Amino acid sequence: MSKINNNDISQEVFDLYDDYAHNRLDRRSFMQKLSIYAVGGLTVPALMSFLMPDYSGNVQIQPGDPRLKSDFINYPSPKGGGSIKGLLSKPKDSKKKLGGIIVVHENRGLNPYIEDVGRRAALAGFISLAPDALTPLGGYPGNDDEGRTMQSKRDKGEMEEDFIAAFNYLKNHKDCNGKVGVVGFCFGGGISNMMATRIQDLAAAVPYYGGQPSIADVPKINSPLMLHYASLDTRITEGWPPYEAALKQNGKKYQAFIYENVNHGFHNDTTPRYDKAAAELSWKRTIDFFSENLA
Repeated sequence: MSKINNNDISQEVFDLYDDYAHNRLDRRSFMQKLSIYAVGGLTVPALMSFLMPDYSGNVQIQPGDPRLKSDFINYPSPKGGGSIKGLLSKPKDSKKKLGGIIVVHENRGLNPYIEDVGRRAALAGFISLAPDALTPLGGYPGNDDEGRTMQSKRDKGEMEEDFIAAFNYLKNHKDCNGKVGVVGFCFGGGISNMMATRIQDLAAAVPYYGGQPSIADVPKINSPLMLHYASLDTRITEGWPPYEAALKQNGKKYQAFIYENVNHGFHNDTTPRYDKAAAELSWKRTIDFFSENLA
């Protein structure tokens, strides 16, 4: 069969992958359910290969880009994992203090896609820190399936502390102007919402398709929010109306965008759920929002 494209795949297959990627289906069950859609020359291995991330050809800003100073560092997280590894990136020739951005990964550790997003944020004129919550277990293992399994073994509260510690580290970094925001994807979107409720001097939060915080915690939010949702991602997006109602009721500052006919993970350009138009528009909005709030 010729190369598979998105038009060959039904929405149910993307929904199955979403269940698998969020640990609601184990690999065996996923493959069994996927076999229903292996028709007309499509095989289960071909479908699996199509759905899995491809990090070989989809990195926008390569490691070692000469425009950036980008290095792995370790920062203290005494209430979390003790010491956490992260990718710290900034424009190479910057002479002034910069706004800071914490970049929070999905539910599988600091993979090449999130490292790339950290470098993109730096190239846009910020100092970024992309932590790896898998550090206490040895770090991102080079494979998303293993990464998901590892991350599920970590204590949720300790991981939250790791990202709060990242905020404190970056805020006090000599090259940061003291204004720090957060952008996160999937699990990281939920972490971004959490940080907005727990860090009073967070300067901005941008959750991408992230789980909403408890409505009881909404009054604690002090930072402006920009929220990105996918219309086909009903699991997450259906939680938006009550969250929005609480934000309005409490007079919080927010902008929200629901991108039509795109899936959860639409910003991730290493999987077929990627939507170029929605990803590029949402990222432009995100960078403009950070420019406004982190200056």
